[in-house]
Amino acid sequence: MTPSAASSSPGAPGLDIPEVTVAPGDIATTTVTVRNDSDIVEAYSLEIVGDCAAWTTVEPARVSLYPGTSETVTLRLEPPRSPEVRAGEVPLGVRVLPAEHPESVRVLETTVRIGAFHELHSELAPRRRRGWLRGRYRLAVRNQGNTPVRVGFTPGQAGEELAFAFTPAQQPLEPGESAEIGLRVRTGKPVWFGAPVVWPFTVDAAETGEQDASRPDEPAVRAPLDAEFVQIPIFPKWLLALLAALLALLLAWFMLVRPAVRSAAKEAATEAVQPRPTPAGEQGGDGQTQGAAPGTGTGTGAGKGTAPGAGSGGQGAGGEGGDGTSTDDGTGVLGGPQSSQTIDVQSAGGETKPGTYQVPKDSVFRVTDLVVANFQGDEGLMTITFGDRKITTIALETFRNQDYHWVTPIKIPENDTVTVEVTCEKPGTPATGRQAQGCHEVVNVSGVLSRTAR
Repeated sequence: MTPSAASSSPGAPGLDIPEVTVAPGDIATTTVTVRNDSDIVEAYSLEIVGDCAAWTTVEPARVSLYPGTSETVTLRLEPPRSPEVRAGEVPLGVRVLPAEHPESVRVLETTVRIGAFHELHSELAPRRRRGWLRGRYRLAVRNQGNTPVRVGFTPGQAGEELAFAFTPAQQPLEPGESAEIGLRVRTGKPVWFGAPVVWPFTVDAAETGEQDASRPDEPAVRAPLDAEFVQIPIFPKWLLALLAALLALLLAWFMLVRPAVRSAAKEAATEAVQPRPTPAGEQGGDGQTQGAAPGTGTGTGAGKGTAPGAGSGGQGAGGEGGDGTSTDDGTGVLGGPQSSQTIDVQSAGGETKPGTYQVPKDSVFRVTDLVVANFQGDEGLMTITFGDRKITTIALETFRNQDYHWVTPIKIPENDTVTVEVTCEKPGTPATGRQAQGCHEVVNVSGVLSRTAR
């Protein structure tokens, strides 16, 4: 630096110091010459004032001069490499205080030009993220330089499988200021089965715009940050094994177990309802003689004996021929055809509603099969009653279709009812995909509807 002279006299010591240029982290020096033009011995104290006082020293800080002599002092400037030392012009003052004539104090002034430096500090967290299709990361950026900058972000990947989105895309930062940037990484296709796929990528944080031309060799940013996105499969291996085992059990049930159960139940039902032959000549409880063959007449009264296709002999009344369509089981009930009745119950949410079927007069309904359909998947409660007998109470959410079968028929006499009472808690969703407005259940009752004998 070019030294400058500062004269000292009782009136006005010194000249101003020339401008000084220094870069943060470097050292710059300049000198000031102090001369005693008075006629006495004088001591001068030198002190740095202004914004540069924290990192500027004067050596020596005190000089004693005889009249007509001078001494050169050195100013040493050492600005730290810190965001607190902003780039630009900063005033510097040196106060010269005479000991004998303190009223003649002078302040020598100059301007210090502080150079700019650029330094960014960035961190990415977490470095490894797992997900099916996307992962979220946090990018922390801090401006460690002494000039304002605008930071942009650039992702890097070997292929094109990943898409990147930064929020915000650019971030202005003052010296010493920090910011957190959101990063979302997304893949284009899911991985359905197999092992997880690892996608490595990098993130580069750099200043946008022109760099400082005074220091072209100064690195503006750190090396790119490395990270990974681990794409996990939708269906893990253990789930595939479980689904295969369940499918095998389901196929075994439908192909082996269920047909055997249905066949055994059907044989048992057929054996139970098959009529047994009555021995010839056997008398009923009312004194009648029952014929053994179809179409055989029966005699009533004192006479006895039967003949095919003939009336009864003796003094009794004429015989009555059978027609081959109905028989008396000894209880006054004649056999009848198969009958099937359907009970349709529709109810609103929170409502309890019954549905009934009444057995006709002079008839008996022998129930052998019951099929319940909850095709909407409603939730609630269903109670089925034959006359005054409660058959079952089931929760609607536990089934969609369910059937019951009895080897021994359940008899429902005339004027009694088959009652289906439904309490609708929550309507389900049918095949249309829209939730129903109310519950809807269908019950089919099958059996033999017989006429009672008169």
